[in-house]
Amino acid sequence: MADQSTQSIDVEAPPERVMAVIADFPSYPEWAKQVRETEVLAEDEQGRAKQVKLTLDAGPIKDVYTLEYDWSADGREVSWHLVKGQMQKAQDGRYRLEPIDGGMTRVTYTLSVELMLPMIGMLRRKAEAMVMHTALRELKRRVEEGAGQ
Repeated sequence: MADQSTQSIDVEAPPERVMAVIADFPSYPEWAKQVRETEVLAEDEQGRAKQVKLTLDAGPIKDVYTLEYDWSADGREVSWHLVKGQMQKAQDGRYRLEPIDGGMTRVTYTLSVELMLPMIGMLRRKAEAMVMHTALRELKRRVEEGAGQ
């Protein structure tokens, strides 16, 4: 991933509970405010989503795009890349989960997005940082409220 942004947050839950929420794409519209709709298009041999179509409505930015996911064997990392999009030319991302003391998990989110319209690198990184900050807060809230158990 070239020119990427990274943020982390600590969640009061074990990694498997956090990953269960991340992997539950049909529930995203319930908690990920900017995701209006999801559709799992393909699954891997373990029944995890391989390709997902997402409909995003983030105010001035609206997009329908398809991501392809790769899940680590240990269940502590998922990465993705853009297959096709309307507003995006490229997207690469990753959630990495690290168990920490007290049954908590550090979630590290890395993201790189390239839009069809050119955008100054500093503005793009600022937008990525805002997307990640919001996504991590919403994920933390969803996991800690007990979803995905």
